[in-house]
Amino acid sequence: MALLTLGLNHTTAPVELREQVAFDAQRLPDALAELIKGFPGVRESAILSTCNRTELFLAIDGEGEPEVVQWLANYHSVEADALAPHIYSFKHLKAAQHMMRVASGLDSLVLGEPQILGQFKDAIRTARDALTCGTELEQAFSKVLSVAKRVRTETAIGRNPVSVAYASVNLASRIFSDLASCKVVLVGAGETIQLVAEHLNGQGVRGTDVVNRTLANAEILAASIDGYAWPLTELGDRIQHADIVIASTGASVPVLGKGLVERAQKVRRHKPMFMVDLAVPRDIEPEVGEIDSVYLYTVDDLQAVVEEGLEQRQEAARHAEALIREALDDWQREIRGYRAVDTIKQLRDGTQDLSEQELARALKALESGKPAPDVLTQLSRNLTNKFLHAPTVALRSAAEQGDLSLLDATHRLFSIDETEDSD
Repeated sequence: MALLTLGLNHTTAPVELREQVAFDAQRLPDALAELIKGFPGVRESAILSTCNRTELFLAIDGEGEPEVVQWLANYHSVEADALAPHIYSFKHLKAAQHMMRVASGLDSLVLGEPQILGQFKDAIRTARDALTCGTELEQAFSKVLSVAKRVRTETAIGRNPVSVAYASVNLASRIFSDLASCKVVLVGAGETIQLVAEHLNGQGVRGTDVVNRTLANAEILAASIDGYAWPLTELGDRIQHADIVIASTGASVPVLGKGLVERAQKVRRHKPMFMVDLAVPRDIEPEVGEIDSVYLYTVDDLQAVVEEGLEQRQEAARHAEALIREALDDWQREIRGYRAVDTIKQLRDGTQDLSEQELARALKALESGKPAPDVLTQLSRNLTNKFLHAPTVALRSAAEQGDLSLLDATHRLFSIDETEDSD
């Protein structure tokens, strides 16, 4: 069997197409089973489907590729001709290398992002539950997860911020030793604030207040993080309890002024307040930064942190690529070793047959009354002749034809010294 990976991602296809070929989690087991039933050459299947990629991991018979792209198009009611130019495919070790890079976060939109490893594990779990994951894929997944774990533990691929949302949370964690105990207010409910909320949630922050001009949008975000939604008119009251305030509304004028923050700090008795303004134009008046107990950062302040983090992640990525190459080299050696298994088995079986034949002949000779020393001497001579007959004929023929490679291989195989051979 051969390992085959094919799919599309954020680098090969626009978001509109990625959305069309995304798999619904509830229907995924049926899709996996359909792959196995629809293609006799497909023995095992798993599917990874996220907002940025859809990939099929298959174990197939032979070298030919099944018409899986056509199946993918039909399944999602997409024109195959429109889908095909955006599809990439890899086989054998190239497929394994791609899977390792995906699981390690090296192929992600955000270099080193950690969520992909969990999504990869979910894809494996679904395939196992659907009974479409067999020996070939299990072996591949074991290698992939092993190297992904090494990348996470032996490199700094996920330790440095590469987005302003992540940088905000990372910076807050430097100021507050325990983020989970902090009261957080998020101002806005757009994409940037959603990312901030996800990072905070990942740090164990609960009960976050989401304040937004449109309350319905705040309610949707708050529900996803087990938080609370408030209209913008409640902002002044909310920040009176806030250790951390992060804003990104897209408003044309600041929504947080110096006076509002000063009143909140009086109520808070001037406990430290960490504030981040991710909006352009600004959501927080610059003068807020003049308040002694307030630490105010803008998107420009965080950009330097992001650039530094990206540089460090790129260095970590080079280390990660080296770990993947090392893992692939080890795997290739294993595969080469597997190729010798059948040959070794045939050699042992053939030798065993010859041994049993000669042993039966020797036992008959002993039963007929022949002297044991004579029988054993003949047994030894016969075994030697039988074992070496085919190799001897092949070596002599190769030498006569000027093919010395077989002679050299024999020297290596049986540790024959060149001087012994020449004597």
